[in-house]
Amino acid sequence: QVQLVEAGGGLVQAGGSLRLSCASSGRTLSGYAMGWFRQAPGKEREFVAAISWGGNIRDYKDSVKGRFTIARDNTKNTVSLQMNSLKPEDTAVYYCAASTTSAQTMSKGSDGIDYWGKGTLVTVSS
Repeated sequence: QVQLVEAGGGLVQAGGSLRLSCASSGRTLSGYAMGWFRQAPGKEREFVAAISWGGNIRDYKDSVKGRFTIARDNTKNTVSLQMNSLKPEDTAVYYCAASTTSAQTMSKGSDGIDYWGKGTLVTVSS
């Protein structure tokens, strides 16, 4: 059994920064791509960013490119999302995800996700 636990959400003003982290416990996620999705009120869950097991492939939602950076530390079983220049439209619950597919496949949607975290709320005020 794998558990993904997110941390780092909160309230921030537009233009500010937050860093989300996700820690995995249970069996190893060796070979898994990791990523972040988000769900805003009244909207469907959407892809935000993903990273391959080796960290050499990263994919981002167009609207966050240049502002968000995904990284992972396989020695600590963690993945992070550094979010800069935050906008009110970034407000959502952010979910950590793990998949045996690939970062590119994760970028196409939530099909194929093996594990989800419970989410952490990010609120960006204008």
